[in-house]
Parts: sequence; structure tokens; C-alpha cells
Amino acid sequence: MSELHAFAAAVRLGSFSKAAMELCVTQSAISRAVARLEFHYGKPLLLRRANAMALTAAGQQLLDAVREPLAAIEAASARLRESPADQPLNLSVVPTLASVWLIPRLKTFQQQHPEVHINFVPYRKDEDFSGPTPDAAVLTGLGPTQWPHWDCDYLIGREVVPICHPARLAQRRAVGAWQAPGELADEPLLYHTTAPGNWAQWLQAAGAPGRTPRLSTAFDQVAMLIQAVIADMGVALVQRCLVSTELASGAVAAPFDLPITLARGYFLCAPSGQRPKPALVAFRRWLLQTAQADVAAIQAHLTGD
Repeated sequence: MSELHAFAAAVRLGSFSKAAMELCVTQSAISRAVARLEFHYGKPLLLRRANAMALTAAGQQLLDAVREPLAAIEAASARLRESPADQPLNLSVVPTLASVWLIPRLKTFQQQHPEVHINFVPYRKDEDFSGPTPDAAVLTGLGPTQWPHWDCDYLIGREVVPICHPARLAQRRAVGAWQAPGELADEPLLYHTTAPGNWAQWLQAAGAPGRTPRLSTAFDQVAMLIQAVIADMGVALVQRCLVSTELASGAVAAPFDLPITLARGYFLCAPSGQRPKPALVAFRRWLLQTAQADVAAIQAHLTGD
């Protein structure tokens, strides 16, 4: 390997002396290394001239064969020399999921992996991992069917629940209304701008496929949807993982608590075909375990187990 390194460096830099400086050896050491290669293969690899050198046909063949493997070995060596602290994890996350669900749990990850530093970078709905990008992004969508060229892991968020102001629920039930899920279609239905079809899908799954939802106000963040419900602007369909605190405190109510899941959810996405940072490997493992535990708890709650 040292001979191949010396040979590739000498060709790339155009001289034995420059190769010696880069590899921190003497010029004669480079010359001897190339000579050992030529003796090993039984043919000249370089033509030495007064102020330059040129590859022979055999030298060109050898260089073409070893250039990429040597570069890969050098890159791997550099990664091994770096500590995880030298490689912060640049992460983009849907804002409401980050503030409501991820950050309150992040201390556990930090306790398990104090060597990993996470940088939260600006979130983009249309993230395409081109140009200066995060190492990974938690996005909302359909997963591999929507992003077939990315590595996608489902986390949480397919489990949805309709929520309303507790007073609205009390008023409707007091007059005998809201006995069936389909009746929600007559209410002003709040929705997320990226998923206007969620209400129709929920009504169909709830046994009211013939009801046309009366969509009202759209919001581009779930946090705004929840606040609109607290202000009694209407009924919203939200991810259960993002509203557990409000349901427990009574700030909002669930008129129909059904085990319905939709196709859209939150996915951890990263570009395919790249060796992930050690920090991302550790974070992915922890995130999947955490999300799976939460999904299992939600399902147990809905089924009464």
C-alpha cells in the first residue's frame, strides 16, 4: 500500500519531491517505492525526465485501477480519525413535531450519546437534499412511495384523532348530536395545507364514505391547528402524538376516539447511496426505538390493552 500511495502521489503532483513533502518522507523514499513497484511488475511505470515525468502504458493502467480505491481508503481513514464530536448531525425537522414531540425526548438521546452534537437547521417542506443540505430530515408525507430515491423510515404520525373545543362537544351532545362520526362533516373542518384530503379519508375509514367534508380554514402548521381548536374555530384532524398534552389537560376534546390511521406520517429521510455519519446511525437507532414505543402505547390505548 505504501508503494501504491507513493506512486499515485508522485503522478498526481508531478514530482517525487512534492510527493515526498505531502507524505512526509524523503524524495529518495518515493523514488525507491516506485522502483519497488516497477520491480514487482517487471516493467517501467514512469518515464523520468529532467523537469517532468510521464506515465508508461503500464503505469496508466495501474493508476486507473488504484486511484479510486486509494481515495476511498483515504476517506475511510479520515472518518475513522474523526471523533463523532467532529461530525455534528445537521437535522431538519417539521417544526411542530420538533417542539412538541422530539425535543422533550431528546435529553434521553443526549444521555445515551453525549458525544453526538445535533444542529437543527431550517426546515424546508420541499427538501430535496441538493446543495448545502441537512444530513437527514424528518418530513411529513407518504414515505418511499413519495421519495423512492431516499432512505425513508416511518416514525409516527399516521395515528390521527379529531379534536374540538370541549364546550362544542358538550353543546352538540346536549342536543343529541354527534352520535356518529359522519356528523362531523357538517362542522367547520380545519385542515393542514399539505393534506386537504385527510378529512375525506378519515370519514371513509370511520364508516361515513358518502359524507362530503365542509372544509373551512387551512393552516400550514399543526400547532396553529391546535390553537384554532382551542379558540373554537372548528374541528381539526391532527396527529395524536402532537396533541396528547392538550387531550390530557382537557384543553381540547376528542368527539370520536377511533383507531384510524392514514397514509401520511412523519418519516426520517436521508439521501440514498451515501455512508451515513456515525452520529446519524446512532440517532436513527434511538429515534426508531422511541417512535415505535410511542406508536405501541397509542395502539394499546385505542384497543384498551
